Amino acid sequence: MSDILARPRAPIDVLSQTDFFAVLSREQLGRVSGISQVQECAEGCQIYSHGDPAKYFYVLVEGTVRFAIGFGNRNASAGDILRRGKVFGWAALTPGAKYRIATASCVAPCTVLAIDGDGLVSLMEQDNALGFQVMKRLNLLITGTLTAFAAG
Repeated sequence: MSDILARPRAPIDVLSQTDFFAVLSREQLGRVSGISQVQECAEGCQIYSHGDPAKYFYVLVEGTVRFAIGFGNRNASAGDILRRGKVFGWAALTPGAKYRIATASCVAPCTVLAIDGDGLVSLMEQDNALGFQVMKRLNLLITGTLTAFAAG
């Protein structure tokens, strides 16, 4: 990952430097950046908790996030520690499952790009090429997360 992500940038720059979104055209990235906002989070901040409404899909711009999937009343480590350039919060992109099944908390001060989940789903419906690329990446992300959860 490039050092560009080490500093907060315009949303389109963050997206273009993130593996998950790098396959999109500049025009598509511009539309996604239009529904995104940079947020600063302090060390120890919980970005979201198990059971919270899933509004945003996140790109970690700077910092470190601990990610743990929940089951019942407990969290199990899955995906574990996320670093710069990683995406998380995929429940925001899964229609019908609009609540978090995981907890994401900042191990260090973080900068995230929060992408409106409903807005991204709408863009995916309007632009099938964008939707197909995001769904391919999302499939890999979810499969990897669940495989890590199953492996313990």
